[in-house]
Amino acid sequence: MYILPSSLCYNRISRKLRDAGDAGRNRCILQFAIMKHVYSSEQFTTGFITELFALTDKIRANPGDFQDALKGKVIATLFYEPSTRTRLSFESAAVILGAQVISTENAREFSSAIKGETLEDTLKVVEGYADVIIMRHFEDDSAERAQKVLSVPFINAGSGKREHPTQALLDLYTIYREFGRLNNLRVACVGDLLRGRTVYSLVKSMMLFENNSFIFIAPENSRIHADMKNKLNMSNIDFIETDMLDESILRKVDVVYMTRIQKERFDNEAEYLRAKGKLILTNKLVNCMKDDAIVMHPLPRVDEIDVEVDANPRARYFTQAHNGLWVRMAILAGYKNA
Repeated sequence: MYILPSSLCYNRISRKLRDAGDAGRNRCILQFAIMKHVYSSEQFTTGFITELFALTDKIRANPGDFQDALKGKVIATLFYEPSTRTRLSFESAAVILGAQVISTENAREFSSAIKGETLEDTLKVVEGYADVIIMRHFEDDSAERAQKVLSVPFINAGSGKREHPTQALLDLYTIYREFGRLNNLRVACVGDLLRGRTVYSLVKSMMLFENNSFIFIAPENSRIHADMKNKLNMSNIDFIETDMLDESILRKVDVVYMTRIQKERFDNEAEYLRAKGKLILTNKLVNCMKDDAIVMHPLPRVDEIDVEVDANPRARYFTQAHNGLWVRMAILAGYKNA
């Protein structure tokens, strides 16, 4: 595995790549290597993120130059839960890079899982057909189990309620593109924080960078898990909790990271209804934010962001989704020599 130096400066890398032209692009593709399995945001380092984003920028500027990076490779997308952005952006990224894609969009029903086959057995079979496996699964420990049994590279496209590492990377990339930094930021995370895997992965990734702080805004039955708060306390990172989404909070933040109330993850209808519709971001509230602040959302949304916000210059959630293509192209490009 290629070890990335933690002291690399993003601007310095980007400048070197720009100056080097095509030769720099080829060297970057050959030198940059993703870790074999991407299963948790806790694997990330500042150096890894820096170099990944440098490659992402290079691909974004000249995607056609990378169209044969994965020529001859087969990518398998194995999704046990519904997905639009993650699945399609990974598959599009693979195709643009020259790979072939084999896929099942509802493996929970349209694979041998419905016959009782274990996840481990399914993965051991699929690795005989593909060079890289990308999987989304409903169980919290599924990614950990996958990386233990697979000999081909594995990418976690969302596991249970706790991990979505590539979403965290595209979220970080969106923030970096807006602010030019990943430190000294105040982020408000809003919605179903107890069951929201995107929030966990984002917060853990932002903890790598200095002087970030968090405001966790959630209904009483959807507050962020104690484990996450313990991690923040142990790292001496400031955070506060509240159940109010109001102007006084929004004036202070750089990023509002909205999430939906996830009906499918509640134990019962009554608990879901206790949280539903409690936190809605309106255009009036967004206009209280700083001029350079941004609104993000991993999508899909239900009713938590008023559609009027879409036209607000602070809205970035569709840009955020589109950034997923470029970041995932960079991740997959790291498997050129796999």
